[in-house]
Amino acid sequence: MNIQVTYPDFADVKTAGVIGTGVIGGAWVLHFLRMGLDVVAYDPGPSAEQKMLAMIDKIWPTMIKLGLRDGARPDRIRFVGSLGELADAVDFIQESTPEHLGRKRALFAELDNLLAPDVIVISSTSGFAMTDMAADVKGHAERFVVGHPFNPPYLVPFCEVCGGEQTAQAVVDWTAGFYESIGKKVAKMEQELPGFIGNRLQEALWREALHMVANKECSVEDIDKAIAYGPGLRWAIMGHCLTYHLGGGQGGMAHLLDHFEESLKEPWTRLEAPPLTQQLKDDMVAGCLSQANGASIDELVQERDDCLIRIMQTLDEYRQQHGIQR
Repeated sequence: MNIQVTYPDFADVKTAGVIGTGVIGGAWVLHFLRMGLDVVAYDPGPSAEQKMLAMIDKIWPTMIKLGLRDGARPDRIRFVGSLGELADAVDFIQESTPEHLGRKRALFAELDNLLAPDVIVISSTSGFAMTDMAADVKGHAERFVVGHPFNPPYLVPFCEVCGGEQTAQAVVDWTAGFYESIGKKVAKMEQELPGFIGNRLQEALWREALHMVANKECSVEDIDKAIAYGPGLRWAIMGHCLTYHLGGGQGGMAHLLDHFEESLKEPWTRLEAPPLTQQLKDDMVAGCLSQANGASIDELVQERDDCLIRIMQTLDEYRQQHGIQR
C-alpha cells in the first residue's frame, strides 16, 4: 500500500547514507563528496573504513579534474558502527551491498523499521528486481527503489531508476530528479526488467564476443578494436538508435528499417551464451593481458578515467557552444 509522504526538496538534501563501501558503494561515496554532500557510511567488512579512505585519497585528484561543487571536500565522510546510527543521520540511502537476495531482503526489512518514512532507500543492484528485494518490508515499501549506476559511478553519469510493485511513483520521480540534480543522466524505467537496460545491451554484445573467441573467429584484441574504434566512437556522441537513424540517410530510421527488414532474420548474432569452457576462459584472460601489455589494473583505471573525462568535457563544450540539449 502506497503511503502519502512528503519527500525533501533536492536543495535540502545534505547528507547521503551509503551502505556497503566496496567498488560500487565506494565510487558512490566519491560522487556524493564531489557534489558537496556529507556522507555517513556503514560497512561491517574488515578494514572497510581504511580501504574507503585510501580510495578517496587515491581518486580525489580525478574528482578535481571533473570539477567540484561548492563545499566538496574529501573529509566530509564518517563511518558509523550500526544501521541505527546511520538511519538517524541521513536524508537518503544508497545501498550497495553484495548481490545476495536473501541478505538484501533482510537488510531492507531492518532499514524500514529504523528509518523515518520520508527517507528513500535506493539500491545499486545490477540485476535484482525491487519487488523481490522488498518482499519482506512490512511498513513503507513504497520508498524502496532501484538506482543502478554504471561503473564507476563517480565518473560515468548514466543511472537507471526502476521501482517495484509497491514503489510509489513519487519515489521513482524523486530519485530520478535527485540524481539529475547531482549530475546524472537518468533512464526512468516504466516497469521492472531483469538486468535493466544497459546490462541487457552489454550482455548481448558480450555473448557474441565470447562466441567469436570460442570459435577462433577473431582475437580478443580485434573485438575490442572493433568496438573502441568503430561504433564505440559514435556511441559516445548519440547512442545506438540515433546512430542507426543517421544510417538511414535522409529517410532516417524509417528507411533503415524498411531497407534491412529481411536481413534482421539473418544469423548475424548468437544470443545464447556459449559454454564457458576452461579453454574459453584461458583465451579471454590471455587476450586481455596481451592488450594490457604489462599495465596494471590501477594504471588501466587511471587511463580509462583520464580519457573519459576528456571525452565528456569535449562533448559538453561542443553541446554548450551549439546549444544542443541531449
